[in-house]
Amino acid sequence: MTDTPATIRVALVDDQQLVRSGFGMLINSQPDLEVVAEAGNGFDAVQALAATRADVVLMDVRMPGMDGIEATRRILEMSATQASALKIVVLTTFDLDEYALAAIEAGASGFLLKDAPPEELLDAIRTVHRGDAVIAPSTTRRLLDHVAPLLRARTPEQNGHAAAVERLTAREREVFELIAQGRSNPEIAAELYLSEATVKTHVGHILAKLEARDRVQIVVIAYETGVVSPGN
Repeated sequence: MTDTPATIRVALVDDQQLVRSGFGMLINSQPDLEVVAEAGNGFDAVQALAATRADVVLMDVRMPGMDGIEATRRILEMSATQASALKIVVLTTFDLDEYALAAIEAGASGFLLKDAPPEELLDAIRTVHRGDAVIAPSTTRRLLDHVAPLLRARTPEQNGHAAAVERLTAREREVFELIAQGRSNPEIAAELYLSEATVKTHVGHILAKLEARDRVQIVVIAYETGVVSPGN
């Protein structure tokens, strides 16, 4: 007898009721997903998630009152003591890139375009819940290409990140560059002729050396330090 996988509990935060309704119908149509909370601004989101446990939050960035950046910061601080880490996915459009980047720096685990296909949204929820934090690599790359000048302008931490990258071993550097290109562990394993277990070990070492929260932050650091260039 096999255990039934636990349902992934999703919270929707967006100031447009129509957007929340559409996402909610899509998510609740899946047997392994359930919407457990909704909010129209950051303040309400913080209150809702203080009262209701969720696994993944879809967070709009620009909202009245408290925006998605501050809400992301507060919700993650609030959930830091939980056994299982809450993941936040930022909902964005290209004209809000700077806001999305700020939310990532506040602790969000990835980007998702609001007009993404339904399958991409559902896959993003499942992927981030697994802890991979690799959300639509093509979307992440396009978005980061777009905000590369902003990343390069953020210099205070850049020297520390550059020094940390220099401390990577040759193999870790290879894995780091492939992560930055949006490759998954199986893809990295195939390209470098390694086992997935070995790749996971390298990824763990890279996260520790860069003091990165997840793979999305690894990609951001790769752009900040010039390891990956726009369009490369």
